[in-house]
Amino acid sequence: FYATADQDRNLGFGGLDGRGRKKQDPPIIRDLLLSLEDCYHGAVKKIKISRRVMNDDGITSSIREKILSITVKRGWLPGTKVTFEGEGDQGPNTIPSDLVFVVKDKPHTHLRRENTDLIYTAKINLGQALTGTTLHIEHLDGRKLDVPINEIVKPGYKKRIPGQGMPMMTNPDKFGDMIIEFDVEYPNGLNSDQKLYIKEALINNQP
Repeated sequence: FYATADQDRNLGFGGLDGRGRKKQDPPIIRDLLLSLEDCYHGAVKKIKISRRVMNDDGITSSIREKILSITVKRGWLPGTKVTFEGEGDQGPNTIPSDLVFVVKDKPHTHLRRENTDLIYTAKINLGQALTGTTLHIEHLDGRKLDVPINEIVKPGYKKRIPGQGMPMMTNPDKFGDMIIEFDVEYPNGLNSDQKLYIKEALINNQP
């Protein structure tokens, strides 16, 4: 079986079991890399495989190509399995193995997911962390989310936006949340005037 041209082939030429019955080869497991957009909207993926097929004489075999179609449903999670029964290599004394594709997420430019939640890491500077800012986040469907941050961003602070995550696998009309994490960039240094200003604003005015 070939998933791509450079993968090692599995001839699948096993033998009979002790009672003379054909045995089925173990399943062939392959990754199915999907983008977050694929799992958000749904998609159809075409995958070309090459497999060893027995010729009509029942002795010799040849390599033949085949196109498999996978309908990606909205909300599919990593670890979701798609099984094509008997699509492995054929052998004279074996039942062809099943071909199993297991969903894995492709890396995204600015989002990742945890179950049905989307995680966004916002890089802000110390001034924005203390005085507030507005984030502009591009969603998987192309929408631009303007998210005001009015709270002081303390270490470990996260902001949750309900209903802006991934579709739920069991009910694609419902969605998880978007969770914003923060990476606060501190200045490399401060001059004397800046230090004095911070002392006046944050230290000397403490009750």
